[in-house]
Amino acid sequence: MNTALQKRFWKTVSVRPEAAGYGIFLDDKQLKTPLKASMLAPTMSVAEGIAAEWDAVEDKINPLEMHLTRCANATIDKVVVDHGAVAGMLAEYGATDLLCYRADGPKELVDRQAKAWDPLLEWMSDNYGVSLVATVGIMHVAQSSVGQDKLHALVSSYDPWRLTALHDLVTISGSLVLALAVASKHLDAEAVWTLSRIDETWQEEQWGVDDAASAAAEIKRSDFVKAAKLMDLLDQV
Repeated sequence: MNTALQKRFWKTVSVRPEAAGYGIFLDDKQLKTPLKASMLAPTMSVAEGIAAEWDAVEDKINPLEMHLTRCANATIDKVVVDHGAVAGMLAEYGATDLLCYRADGPKELVDRQAKAWDPLLEWMSDNYGVSLVATVGIMHVAQSSVGQDKLHALVSSYDPWRLTALHDLVTISGSLVLALAVASKHLDAEAVWTLSRIDETWQEEQWGVDDAASAAAEIKRSDFVKAAKLMDLLDQV
């Protein structure tokens, strides 16, 4: 159904175990995705999170306020169907990762990037056997095909739900390395968000804060943290 701005028509929200997961019910009607598939969550924690979003609706349904529901729709209707293509697209970020393209000045910004990003590139090498080459400027630098194959295999190993969460972590931050740091619990989402914004923070320090840009960044930060929360829920029973 097209849920955008529809009025609340249900009294109760419940979660019920099904053969292939946990269903979410509005009264006695099972929640469906936009393509009419049953919305089945893989864990009770995820199902309860989705149910809480629907139970919180007071008057009209606003999908923008229902992050887990949107993730469920994307997972079931898109990622399950095209897992390979989504995984391939995300793995490609490893070839042009944010952490590999550095400023040529001023020195304080160069040092700030190195201090923040070099340890993460070392972590990638130590934990995944992928050594990414950093360069100065925006000219493309070729990465090892062996390393890229490892990244593709790693990302492809994510199940559809985790791949959906990883998709948001990667595309919002612009970095597969940062996304993997969150997904693997190496760093928490708020810390990683700060690491992804080093250039923007530097610009704000030099020229001041642009209100419109700041508001847009806050929306992205919120979605980034929510994607990390989905990862956490998937690890719970």
